[in-house]
Amino acid sequence: MKAPMEIHRIVLYVVDFDGLGAEGVKQELENTRFANDCISPDIAEVQTRDIGEWSDAHPLNHRATAQATREALFASPQTPK
Repeated sequence: MKAPMEIHRIVLYVVDFDGLGAEGVKQELENTRFANDCISPDIAEVQTRDIGEWSDAHPLNHRATAQATREALFASPQTPK
C-alpha cells in the first residue's frame, strides 16, 4: 500500500545576501534539483521588505529577536513603490 501524498504550505523567510531580488530567489528555489526529485517547490507568493544595512548586530541575525522582527516587518501590507 502506497503512503498518501501530501501537500505542505511552508512559510520561508530568506535574507538575500547576494542581491538576487525576489524573482531571483524564487527561481533559485524552484529550479534547485533536490535529491531524487523528493520535493518540487512552486512559489505562490513573494513579499519583500527593506531591512536596512546588514551587520552582525542586526536583529534578524539573532535567534532571540529574529522572529519578532520578521513578524513586525510583515505585519502590515506592503505599500507599492
